[in-house]
Amino acid sequence: MIIRDFTDNDLYKFSIMNAIQKKFPDAEVVYRFVNRGETPFPEGFGEALRREVDAMRTLFLTDTAEAFMRRRCYYFDNVFFDLLKGFRFNPAEVTVVQEGGRLEVEVRGLWYRTVLWEVPLMAMISELYYRMTGATPAADADDRARAKARRFEELGAELSEFGTRRRFSFEVQDRVIGILKECMPRVLNGTSNVYLAMLHDLIPMGTHPHEWFMYHGAHYGYRVANEMAMENWVDVYDGYLGIALPDTFTSTDFFKSFSTKYAKLFDGLRCDSGDPFEFTERALSYYERHRIDPKKKTVVYSDGLDLEAIARIKGHVAGRLHDVYGVGTFLTNDVGVQPLNIVIKLFEVKPKGETDFLPVVKLSDSPGKHTGDPDEIDLCKRMLKL
Repeated sequence: MIIRDFTDNDLYKFSIMNAIQKKFPDAEVVYRFVNRGETPFPEGFGEALRREVDAMRTLFLTDTAEAFMRRRCYYFDNVFFDLLKGFRFNPAEVTVVQEGGRLEVEVRGLWYRTVLWEVPLMAMISELYYRMTGATPAADADDRARAKARRFEELGAELSEFGTRRRFSFEVQDRVIGILKECMPRVLNGTSNVYLAMLHDLIPMGTHPHEWFMYHGAHYGYRVANEMAMENWVDVYDGYLGIALPDTFTSTDFFKSFSTKYAKLFDGLRCDSGDPFEFTERALSYYERHRIDPKKKTVVYSDGLDLEAIARIKGHVAGRLHDVYGVGTFLTNDVGVQPLNIVIKLFEVKPKGETDFLPVVKLSDSPGKHTGDPDEIDLCKRMLKL
């Protein structure tokens, strides 16, 4: 069994689950697997994945994990912990089909329930692929991780480990986090993985994903999506978990909605696509224009970063704001194999009262990374005058 603990998942899935059950408990959704790299999967992969999915029904929140989350995730209320204690994964929500080397995975059901599937499914697909193709970590994998950790420490680059979804294996991620904690304690902020945060006594890191904004676009309309998503988030968390994600409908559109109110309420922003240098200057200019000291705000850079990119960004920022780095695959799948280029994305939603499912889209700041129906993407662009 690949996923062996209920909390072997990223914090942002729990944080959005809490917000969903408070704001949109009756919303239904559809997620789909996207094989961006067009990797062919070996014979029998679909059946093996199905067995892993079915095994998820045995997982539950343990008393130990609950105690850890109550201590570290103080922004969750008692009602949410009651929900988590009674929650069980329903494998019937997941459809797995394999035709030759082509893999199709779909998740369908109530949003507050199905939201927890994405990260473990991706981790399962990644680890299972390497098992079934006979891949093994390079002998120097741990040495690579130590060298990176020492360089992060030298750079003074504050780091959060974000590598659950495309990790080589749980064991590799566990080992890497141990190395990071040993070699760069001064600049390691935490990990997105709640279970590994508990094992290594770190802070679980994360706020919200793109799907929060994508849903609001379908529910309320693209012109007000960013503002409504921020307002609902603040209503649930009252200022906690305050790093806003600006690139669901491009950061150009986001900054039109990021009023002084939200700029003061949110602790900062996450740069997850596009040119990080342009984004830095835009954020600095925005905060200064609204008479906010940028040095008191945080930007989390998280778009496929390696050491060279982090060094360049840190040099460009030059202390003008608080820069933090979210690093994933570069740490948890740099073991001598090619990481899978895969995602699981929200594709359709059905808000309460709707009779039909509505398409959702994401307009990245990076060309070629838009997701969703092409006609709906075109409609969204025209509505937002992009």
